[in-house]
Amino acid sequence: MGKGGSNTDCTKFVQTNSSKGRLMYGNMFSDPGVSTNTTDSDEFSLRKSSVSSASPAGYYDQTSAENSPCNMSPWNPSSPFANSAMWSMNSIEESMPKNTLIGSLVREEGHVYSLAAAGNLLYTGSDSKNIRVWKDLKEYSAFKSASGLVKAIVIAGPKIFTGHQDGKIRVWKVSTKNANAFKRAGTLPKLKDLIRCSMNPSNYVEIRRKRNGLWLKHFDAISCLSLNEKQGVLYSGSWDKTLKVWRLSDSKCLESINAHDDAVNSVVVGFDGMVFTGSADGTIKLWKKESQDKGSKHTFVQAILQQESAVTSLAVNAAVLYGGSSDGLVNFWEYEKDLAHGGVLRGHKLAVLCLAAAGNLVFSGSADKTICVWRRDKGVHTCLSELTGHTGPVKCLAVEHDEESTASDQRWKLYSGSLDKSVKVWRVYEGAPDMHQVALMQQHSKMLERLSQKDSFPSPHSFS
Repeated sequence: MGKGGSNTDCTKFVQTNSSKGRLMYGNMFSDPGVSTNTTDSDEFSLRKSSVSSASPAGYYDQTSAENSPCNMSPWNPSSPFANSAMWSMNSIEESMPKNTLIGSLVREEGHVYSLAAAGNLLYTGSDSKNIRVWKDLKEYSAFKSASGLVKAIVIAGPKIFTGHQDGKIRVWKVSTKNANAFKRAGTLPKLKDLIRCSMNPSNYVEIRRKRNGLWLKHFDAISCLSLNEKQGVLYSGSWDKTLKVWRLSDSKCLESINAHDDAVNSVVVGFDGMVFTGSADGTIKLWKKESQDKGSKHTFVQAILQQESAVTSLAVNAAVLYGGSSDGLVNFWEYEKDLAHGGVLRGHKLAVLCLAAAGNLVFSGSADKTICVWRRDKGVHTCLSELTGHTGPVKCLAVEHDEESTASDQRWKLYSGSLDKSVKVWRVYEGAPDMHQVALMQQHSKMLERLSQKDSFPSPHSFS
């Protein structure tokens, strides 16, 4: 299925300065169109001058500055009506919820590649091999892996699973003696499973030309992890082009699927146990278990996207699958319409490296160093804001409910990790005005300010 255009209102409304240098991610890039069509409104009518109450009806003293209609004009700085419209506009703008930066977490030890938020804790992974734990914007704990940068983190109850550059999945647990101490609980696959599997020649598969290896082991970097807690399984995608399925209860590898013709960059569990994989080969594939019976295998259902640009990231919410790619676009498909292609979100100039979804919002992080916040309302996507502040590509995102969120005022905490070695924390409102509304308010406010400073009427003494 192609990624053609759509009538979806998803184009950003404010042009931003593009970076001069282009970082190469994936196969191809193209600059998505960014609309900057905002026109000045000419529909500001002048307030009619009032007649002084001290004068007879319909009469004013043309030689009196006190009774001059110019004094009562809203454009006269001394008029009681001066700036009233501007004050009203400013108060409306100030009362609108705004997506804001809460703080930054910085440790000059490595690029941030992975994030996971659970409860009041944030886990960050980097190429320093450290997994750091943060609480209330302060470092709470840390644990270190023996090898391999941390490319993916997922939380399953008391367990933390981390995917590494060396092709291993490591399992961690909180110490029973110390709440802020974490200890290693195992590795996937387990050593005893590797030994037992190696005894049978039929367990060896070709992993590279003239090289064989055990089917239950990844032979290249693990790029992504996703949980299906209901079924008690963990999915891992790798640059070795495979998707593996692990049972959480005993850490056993249940399946290894030759999923793509190139690296698997993203895997997500979606609707009714569906599994979606995105690859550098430009495809998004759908997989599903044949049945819920024990021992049932996953089967390929369909390729819902085939394109030249690499698929770099995936995300799902209750009704929509989102797929980001190296051309800077985010395609989406609607579950209620049998995964029909819904349209394209055009908000970035370089590759989309990560996606996250929560409530009616979806977040896209890019190699252009920005994060776009999109809101879906009745099938239409609108860009609420562009979050800026990172000085390097945005590599990973995580989102959780803000503790101050209410049913009528949905708020989220968004965490963004970057190759600038920092993590930023944002507060995002679902009810925030979109970029077009903000641009119009700012434009009207500036126009009213200009008009309030302009002497639109002749001096009262010029009347004769």
